[in-house]
Amino acid sequence: MFDLTGKVALVTGGNGGIGLGMAKGLAQAGARVVVVARNAQKSAAAVEALKALGSDSFALAADVRDEASVAALFAQVAERCGRLDILVNNAGINIRKRVDQLALAEWNQVMDTNLTSAFLCSRAAHPHLKAAGGGKIINIGSMMSIFGASFAPAYAASKGGIVQLTKSMAASWAVDGIQVNAVLPGWIETELTDGARAQVPGLYERVLARTAAGRWGQPQDLAGIAVFLASAASDFITGTAIPVDGGYSVAG
Repeated sequence: MFDLTGKVALVTGGNGGIGLGMAKGLAQAGARVVVVARNAQKSAAAVEALKALGSDSFALAADVRDEASVAALFAQVAERCGRLDILVNNAGINIRKRVDQLALAEWNQVMDTNLTSAFLCSRAAHPHLKAAGGGKIINIGSMMSIFGASFAPAYAASKGGIVQLTKSMAASWAVDGIQVNAVLPGWIETELTDGARAQVPGLYERVLARTAAGRWGQPQDLAGIAVFLASAASDFITGTAIPVDGGYSVAG
């Protein structure tokens, strides 16, 4: 039920953090993983890690904010792999400023990277997933789609948008055998949250105190949910937003 042998998975931002954690889970389940990112050195290291898990992985560079670049990306995947079964929309950034301090260009940068990229990649993936007889799209949201944060207005808006985009695509594409779900990571130790801990005094301690599991998450904590949502085990689950947060969102 969880076997992904013969499946092709494309993971944007898959060369580090949550993206790589998910990619490793997919690789261990048998998928061929395509890492999409712009840092060639990090991507090469990620591909080596995935190959060590038995996946015939490779990396492609693309600007997932750009329509033409996305079209070229999916054409390359189709040519090289002959199919696509799984898309993980993970590319994301954050600019930590209050609303009154945020420039329009900064707002647009976050929205384009976090939300528009998911729209462009999902739209480009749709015909390939449909041709394969169905498939899976996993969108990476955030706890910020549930909670507000004074230092992350653009990020929170983009992740709230991810949840609603997930629902719309799920409703549209269920007839094509495509399930679309979102994952809402809690506080995970990554390069992105390293920046948050450096810029927001006391954040690490406050998160630790609230998280029922008593620790921050690690990228590998996302591997299992990736396999579940990418596999036949979730064939009747679509349009959901699943927290993976060690109990942060339910703690008092």
